[in-house]
Amino acid sequence: MDRDGALDRDTRTGRGAATRRRRGLSGFILATIVVLGLVAAFFIADAGVRNYAENRAKSEIAAHLPDSVTGDVSVSIGGLSVIAQYLMGSFDRVTLVAPALTVNGVPASVHLVATDVPVDQAKKVGDVRGTVDLDQAALNILLAAALPQGAPAANLVLGDGTVQYEGNVSVFGLNIGYQATATPTAAADSLLFTPSGAQITTGAGSIDATAILPLVLGQQPIRVCVAEYLPEGVNLAGVDVTPGRARITLESSTLMLTAQSLTTLGTCSAG
Repeated sequence: MDRDGALDRDTRTGRGAATRRRRGLSGFILATIVVLGLVAAFFIADAGVRNYAENRAKSEIAAHLPDSVTGDVSVSIGGLSVIAQYLMGSFDRVTLVAPALTVNGVPASVHLVATDVPVDQAKKVGDVRGTVDLDQAALNILLAAALPQGAPAANLVLGDGTVQYEGNVSVFGLNIGYQATATPTAAADSLLFTPSGAQITTGAGSIDATAILPLVLGQQPIRVCVAEYLPEGVNLAGVDVTPGRARITLESSTLMLTAQSLTTLGTCSAG
């Protein structure tokens, strides 16, 4: 075979290999585009399902709120894929936000995060944690409802980690006024304000004012019931007070998302 024929075959072989490489590369690119398109379509569909689920949850919550509760609640579902979470039987994280909720006339800002939320509403939510912010006026509405009938108003004033309120104590038949500083704590169902300091605000005559202070500091904490505004099984876990607001921390591991569970409110223990 002559040299020119060999060169011609080599040229044709090289061109054929290059053509095959181009075809293989084109096929790979096409397959990649198809896969990316399917992934994009899945996430677009998943986003649509997520939006539908969030709106449906919002509507269900609005429909099952007690008559004493008003305000809008927004719902967001976390996690990578709502479809996958639904098929697995639970949602990783659901956040509920109500910046202007009113419960029995008491305004509050509510932020709740529920994790391991079952699709089956008859099952308990894995964990619920959140906060309720009350301003000074709202806290005093709660206090007025919690005080015994006929008891003088305390009028809590929020401070930095403490509250102040006015009261009076009877000593030898004299009604002595005082202003107390109290430390807030949270019981499972109530806010407690325990006196930590006091000063006399009205004349005590011949009575030694220093003898009155132990009477004030020895008083039982002011108890503000909060459980009767919350679904049964939701407990208070803490409280943080600043001059602008009282932030109550909530938690629950027994809450279910049924209409009965959400509309059955808690009660406070006596004392």
